[in-house]
Amino acid sequence: MKQFISDFNKLVKLRLTLTVVFSASISFLIGAKQQGDIIWINWLILTIGGFLITGSANGFNEIIERDLDKLMKRTEDRPLPAGRMTTGQALVLSLFMGIFGTLLLVRLNFLAGLLSVFAIILYAFVYTPLKQKSPIAVFVGAFPGALPPLIGYYAAFKSAGFGFEYAAVSEAAIVITPWVLFLIQFFWQFPHFWAIAWVADEDYKRAGFRLLPTTRKDTISAWMIFISAVLMVPVGVLPMYYGFGGWVFTVVSLLGGLLFAYYGFKHIKEMTDATAKKVMFTSFIYLPLTQLVLLFDFIPLK
Repeated sequence: MKQFISDFNKLVKLRLTLTVVFSASISFLIGAKQQGDIIWINWLILTIGGFLITGSANGFNEIIERDLDKLMKRTEDRPLPAGRMTTGQALVLSLFMGIFGTLLLVRLNFLAGLLSVFAIILYAFVYTPLKQKSPIAVFVGAFPGALPPLIGYYAAFKSAGFGFEYAAVSEAAIVITPWVLFLIQFFWQFPHFWAIAWVADEDYKRAGFRLLPTTRKDTISAWMIFISAVLMVPVGVLPMYYGFGGWVFTVVSLLGGLLFAYYGFKHIKEMTDATAKKVMFTSFIYLPLTQLVLLFDFIPLK
């Protein structure tokens, strides 16, 4: 039983899944503050549903990449390449999680459920095969990677088909707030994943993954990491610009963006794994911290 739990955690990529669920659950609470009513049982349903959806997408990803995972040190101990789980078992688990997770989210909000299905398809069946073909995979993968805030935010609202039952909710609250949350997470993924790709380049090459902008650890790739890090500065100001982010959030977001830019600049100068790791670790802290601060410094739109 202990081994199965360990293998299940590796199949769903537990740390990644929990990060995604955190993003969706914080966005749910922001949406709940917007419409003025936090329904905690719905938050729990969103959290469980989000976990199952993300676990399903990661499971399909590992099924597709099972032979490639054998080639990389960071993935060779996953249950499929290690032979501790069959493809059939992983497929049953992934299908169950995908179906049950979608049903849970549809129960909360139809649009949230629809977006979750789109996220699975885009991540597992478009992004995953692209990783071996072109660096554009990072751009494509950023779309499903940025959907959790949208899914979480919309799940806080009751739906009537594609619409929302809360007549008092402004169009800005339904369109601007969730899409700004989407954009922040979308742009965040470029310095995050390119820094990881730089650090893990040797391992990725064994599997034929082409995730750095030029597919090589060169000056252009370093500059792309820097530019994507600098972009986090203006992106972090968007919530205040649109009226739903307070000063505390804006200051924290700006400091985080400047730290991104500083380490990105150091990486241009040195182009080492150590400087790439600084960008990577900044990304690990930036997203959950700014999301948590925004939750407490959120200003509902009228």
